[in-house]
Order: sequence, then C-alpha cells, then structure tokens
Amino acid sequence: MTEGELILAAGGLLAAGLLASLIAGQLRVPGLVLFLAVGMIAGSEISGLIPFEDYQLTQNVGIVALALILFEGGLTAGLPAIRPVLGPAISLATLGTLLTALVTGVAAHLLFEFTLLQGLLLGAVVCATDGAAIFAVLRGSSLRRRLARTLEGEAGGNDPVAVLLVIGFVDWLQKPDYGLADMALLFVRQLGIGLVVGMAVGWLAVQAFQRARLATSGLYPVASLAAVALAFGGADALHGSGFLATYIAGLSLGSAAIPAKPTVTAFHVGLAWVAQIAMFFTLGLLVFPSELGDVALEGTVLALVLAFVARPLAAVIVTLPWSFSAADRVILGWAGLRGAVPVVLATFPVVAHVSGAENLFNIVFFAVLLSTVVQGVTFEPLAHRLGVTTDEPALPRPIVEIGTIRRLGADVVEHEVRDGDAAAGARVRELGLPRDAILSLLVRDEQALLPRGSTRIEAGDRLHVLVRSEVIRQLPDLLERWRAGPVGQAQRPPRRFQGSVPVYTARPWEDGDGDASHPQELLGKEVVEHLRTRRDVPGALVVLADGRYAVSGPLLMVGPPAQLQFQARRRLQLTSDDAARAWWQEVIGACAL
Repeated sequence: MTEGELILAAGGLLAAGLLASLIAGQLRVPGLVLFLAVGMIAGSEISGLIPFEDYQLTQNVGIVALALILFEGGLTAGLPAIRPVLGPAISLATLGTLLTALVTGVAAHLLFEFTLLQGLLLGAVVCATDGAAIFAVLRGSSLRRRLARTLEGEAGGNDPVAVLLVIGFVDWLQKPDYGLADMALLFVRQLGIGLVVGMAVGWLAVQAFQRARLATSGLYPVASLAAVALAFGGADALHGSGFLATYIAGLSLGSAAIPAKPTVTAFHVGLAWVAQIAMFFTLGLLVFPSELGDVALEGTVLALVLAFVARPLAAVIVTLPWSFSAADRVILGWAGLRGAVPVVLATFPVVAHVSGAENLFNIVFFAVLLSTVVQGVTFEPLAHRLGVTTDEPALPRPIVEIGTIRRLGADVVEHEVRDGDAAAGARVRELGLPRDAILSLLVRDEQALLPRGSTRIEAGDRLHVLVRSEVIRQLPDLLERWRAGPVGQAQRPPRRFQGSVPVYTARPWEDGDGDASHPQELLGKEVVEHLRTRRDVPGALVVLADGRYAVSGPLLMVGPPAQLQFQARRRLQLTSDDAARAWWQEVIGACAL
C-alpha cells in the first residue's frame, strides 16, 4: 500500500469504529463486540483484506492502549471521587482479582484437560475486568454513585494485578525452580515500584501544570501525554508495574486543579476511544473464526464459571467488611465485565511460547466474547430490577467548559432538583448559598434562564453554581440540605460568653491551629460558619460555637463582632498594603451585618 492508501485505510477503520459505536448504542450491545467483528471481517480468514498473525505486535498495541485507557480512567475519576469507596475498590482489585483467578483456574483444571498450573494461568488471564468496558457502561448507566465509583476504582486497579498473575504463572510453567515465594516477590516489587513511580510522576506533573504557562491550551494535552509515557516507561524500566504507575499518575492529575483540565480530559477521552478501537480491531484480526468452534464448549463453561461462580463469590467475600446490601453485592459480582484486556493477556503465553498457548488464546477469546455480550446487555436491566439505580447518571457528566474558570480559582457544580426535594418551590435567595458562590445559570426545559433572587426553583431544574475553590468543600452539605432540608441559611448559635473565657483574644497564628483558610476549631471552640475567605494570604472570618467571631491567618483574633470590627479598623489604618486593606474592609463589613 502507498502512504495515501494507508492513511485512507486508517481513516476508514476509525469511521467504521465510530459507526460501530453508534450501532452498538442502538442495539444496546457493547461496542467491543462490533469492533471485534470489524477486525474479524477484515482479517485473514473472512475477507483476507489484512492478513495478520502477529501476536507480539498485538501485545504491544494492547499494552499501549491499556496504558492510555487506565490513565484516562484515573484522570476522569480523580481521587476525591473514589476516596469514599477506596477500601472496597482496592479489595476487589487485589483480593477479588486473586480469588477470581484461583476459583476459575481450579475449575478449569477439574473440568478440562489442563494441569493445575495451566488452569491457574487460564484463570489469571480471564480474571481482569476491562477498564474500557466498565467506564463505557458506567457512563451510560444510572447505577448508584457509590457502586459506580467502587467499580470505577476497581477497574483501574485490577489490571496490574492480573498482568502480574499472568507473568508469574508463565514463569512458573517455564522455570522448574520458580515457586510461590518468587511470585510474591514479583508482586511486592512490581506494585511497590509502580505505586512510587506513579505518585512521583503524578506529583511532578501537577507541579509542572500549575507552574508552567504554556503558549496555548492545546499544549497541555501534549504535557499530559508526556506524563503517561514517563509514568509507564519509568516504572517498567525499574521493573515495576507501568499500568499501576499510569493509573496513579492519572488519578493525581484528575484530583488537582490544573490549567485547561477540561481540554486535557476531553483529549484523553477521545484518545482512549482511539486506543480501544485500535486494540479491539487488532484482536479481531488475530482471530480465526473457524477455530472457535473447537473451543466453544470450554469457552462457554469458562464464561459461566466466571459470571456465576468465581466473580460473584469473590465480590461477596472481599466486600464483607463494608456495608453493602445483598443487591449491591449481586451487581458488583455481575459487573465484572470482560473485554479486550483478557484477550491481550492471552497473547503473553503465546509470545512466551508456552505449550498449548494458541488453544488457550481461542478459549479466552470465546469466553470473553460470550460474557461481554451476556453481561453487557443485561447489566443495566438487572441493576434496575435490583433497585440499585437512581434518576441521576452514575458518573457526573460536566456540560460546561470551565478550564478558564478553574484556572482563576473557581469551579462550576451542576445540581438537578428532583420531585420532593426541599429546594423545589424555594426562591434563589432562600437557597443559603455561601458568599463566595452564586447561582450562575438555571436550565429548565432545555432553556437557559438567568436566575434572580426572586426566581422560584422547580423540580427538574438544573442549577449551575459558580463557586470559589476555597468554599467548594461546603457544597456537599448544602446540596444535601437542598435534597432533604432545611433550605436556607443555618441559624447562628446564640452568643454565650462565659466569664472564664476571654471576650477578646489576639495572638500570632500557630501551626497547631490548623488550616488558616478553613479552620475547624479555634481556642477549643468549633467553627460553625465560614463568613469570608482571605485571598492574599491564608485566612478567614468565621463564627465560633459560642457566638464569637474569629479572624484566622497571620494573626488570630477572637471576640464579639463589634470588638473585631474595632480592631479591623485599627489594622486598616496601620497598613498600606492594598490586599491587606481590602481584607480588613471585608472584615469590617461582615462584622456590621
């Protein structure tokens, strides 16, 4: 083929992949199935357009694609989103993956003509869930947010574990002196190095993003792509898990306020789709459909064992320490979607020339194809039947480009008002928004409205709140009050000054006082309301549980509002710094309210 013909073929394949995704959405089947079908049709046996039998190239394509998909998963999730479910997610990704591999491997040994080690290798290959399949299903799902985040966190963490299991069992089959202690050492070394490198590259990437000022926002995706390569390559060069390092680096960037974040995220979402299409198409090329009939029985039994025994058993056992309902555990067990990852892992023993590896590859492909169709199609209906869905998307879908807003220290949060919410029927001025937040846009019946204080909120409205980064941590409690009530500003505590407590106190701020921008307790009294946030240096104006006001920051001042107002006037007269003068003017105004 000429260069032009190659480019034309690549464009045609990408177009076919997009068409397949559209058709998959209409037919409610996973796009993976159609991507694979396109590859199989173009392969050696059906049309003969692209003769292909290169397992090594397939493995290389799969490794690169998987790294891009894992980075995108971490980037779009961010650590704050999965932190509440970090325990069960890690447990499913590690112990759950190991238990799934062991149960499936033993079953393969007992049911088929595999030795125990060959069966365990087969179990290791198919134990990984597919991050691309999980992310795609969740983004189109209304699964409860806690379950969705658990599956999202697991999908990013279990692939490195599965890769190590496959590498370990391949070595065990080929090296007579290899044993369990060697595999344990492999796990400790690979996961430890991968974690350290991922955290290091992630931290450096965040610092670089926040400090560098690139000429155009289009360069930031290039920088993030460099972070992917540095994380994976650095860990792999040190004999660590490049997949884990890549996911951790993605989590770090996804958790930080970095410039052009929506642009970077959109770029990697698109790149992950390209990686999926390339990976699935390449795997389809590698399959000879005439050989699948010979492994149909083994593949079907393996898929049934995975779907109904190994994965559900693992999900129930490893989530026992956490408060999941029976329905939650059923859906966690059923959501172990297979995809391209197990098929890519099946190329490892072929490349390593393990005896019978080609037959193992065909069995894995058939089992994955069957389980993907069955579980992918039935996942959402089963979740609805079990009552573990809501009327909100499982993963939030931002609809506003807010890269510039984030760079200026603010964010936009979308909230949908449902029937029965306490906020339904309230006026905008009654919502109790913090001072550093405004309701910037109200979407009603797909029409954008500019809200006023007198605008009445209705069920079905989507509220877009523009909020300073310093007070965004107050929003979860506020949004919960909009759901359950009461709506409005919280009542300030009565002023209960006690004779043993000094009415007014002033001293320098100390490290033991905590975060000056968001103090939780001052002089033994709980902070009950955050009134103002200082911009030039860390500091705030807050209300304490005994009714006194407090100014935090370089100087701690605690006392009645009138006394603090008097002290603020003195500070205003003594300083010539414009930022400090603006702060003391804010304090004076707030204390007068």
